[in-house]
Amino acid sequence: MKLVCWNVNGIRATVKKGFFEAFNEFDADIFCMQETKAQDDQVQEALAQLDGRYHMVINSAVKKGYSGTCIISKQAPIKFTTDIGIDEHDQEGRVTHAEFEDFHFVNVYVPNSGSGLKRLDYRETWDRAFGDYLENLMETKPLIVTGDFNVAHQPIDLTRDKANYNKTSGYTQREIDGFDYILNKGLKDSFREIYPEEEKYTYWNQRFKARERGVGWRIDYFLVDERIWDNVTDAHIYDQVFGSDHCPIGLEVDFK
Repeated sequence: MKLVCWNVNGIRATVKKGFFEAFNEFDADIFCMQETKAQDDQVQEALAQLDGRYHMVINSAVKKGYSGTCIISKQAPIKFTTDIGIDEHDQEGRVTHAEFEDFHFVNVYVPNSGSGLKRLDYRETWDRAFGDYLENLMETKPLIVTGDFNVAHQPIDLTRDKANYNKTSGYTQREIDGFDYILNKGLKDSFREIYPEEEKYTYWNQRFKARERGVGWRIDYFLVDERIWDNVTDAHIYDQVFGSDHCPIGLEVDFK
């Protein structure tokens, strides 16, 4: 199976920047997105040319033009669900879930702690609640979770680690600890496990032409349940694909 994840930073905008060309070239078994920035019907309209060929679940935020996630699958899942069941955390369309025969698949857009770290306290409660939600899913079958986690986990995962540590949203110890809380449920960071010394990024700040300057962050991940780690054959960062301030990432798994 080929799995692809992409924070599209607005599906309607990305469709105008070659989304379908990239989508068709990937030909993924499961393709998921974060930051669709559209309501359910608007996402469906933007993806209308996929009708009848794929199974899809969309979760949009109450606030229009904000957040939002989507899973697109060739194979019909056993079921689709949205959200984590806690009202405080279920207003922004951040979680979509598909259950398949061999595994649970979760797509997430983790809250950004914001400028001035004004949302860091909320982010901590989110990380705990989301980790516990994943743990509950893992009681029934193995899990693959992907998405924009809005945290660089290690110094190798961003260009300027010392300048940003405990100063910038996405690289505070509290956010790193939250990511560790999720990993410690029994999950592996697929790209870092396979490529322990590879310096590749998935996000670049558009305001400062960071992509052109090679100044980036790796904040998008495929996390894989330790129980099915042996099924993983490769992980990818597609940093030559444009259309968003993030690039797509991929995972290849083989369920024999």
